[in-house]
Amino acid sequence: MQRLGLSLLLAALLVGAAPARAVDVTPHRATYEMTLAKSQPASGITSAEGRMIFEWGDGCDGWVVQQHYDLTMGYEETGESKVSIAFVTWESKDGLHYRYNVRKLRDGQPDEDLKGEASVPDSDKPGEAVFSKPADKRVPLEPHTLFPTGHTLALVKAAIAGETFVARKVFDGGTVAGADQVSAGIGPMHEADPNDPEPLLRKRWWPVRMAFFGADSGDNAQPDYELGMDLQEDGIARNMTLDYGTFTVRAKLAKIEKLPPPRC
Repeated sequence: MQRLGLSLLLAALLVGAAPARAVDVTPHRATYEMTLAKSQPASGITSAEGRMIFEWGDGCDGWVVQQHYDLTMGYEETGESKVSIAFVTWESKDGLHYRYNVRKLRDGQPDEDLKGEASVPDSDKPGEAVFSKPADKRVPLEPHTLFPTGHTLALVKAAIAGETFVARKVFDGGTVAGADQVSAGIGPMHEADPNDPEPLLRKRWWPVRMAFFGADSGDNAQPDYELGMDLQEDGIARNMTLDYGTFTVRAKLAKIEKLPPPRC
């Protein structure tokens, strides 16, 4: 199966021309039901079903994000295969330091184990990611490379500022290849619905479509995958789609709850 890239569910782009504004983040835990939206015969995929739990917490000095995915894929020739991914990260609120721990299982067997930390001395200077798993793996980061939570906050700022297209480097630790090149298109704002039965969804939101080009994709004009989502002004993703070209997986918000504030 192609690289899932699920760790970049909230990727975003920082726009230097946008006026500075703090994003009023809602720390939350969201559960998404995942299903196969469409599949072309060339994919060989007959089904996809699973669940994703995304938790964004406030750790006082940084943002703590925990993500867990269980996805069962059905293949025309080989039958079903279950992919499980656990992803735990911490990111400083200034966006300069990042720690990550990724564990991937396929059919219950270890498939990949990644762990490390990354930092940039300043947003306009090069940085480095140092993996402890695999040992002694170092990856250079270009100036202006962003980490995942900073992407989410920056995307909200860009949307509020009326930006419609931005492109930047993104590093999440989900691969030893390095940072992805991400191009994002931001659609028109949707006003808050004060009558939504879920209070946490009574916020403005924007449709966002992102294309991810891996660090090892070279001059390939086609992205590894595309991510679409409806992103609220407080960082909550209402619904998402993961498009791999020959098949698309839909992630529909099934449950959401607000996390308690930290004791700093």
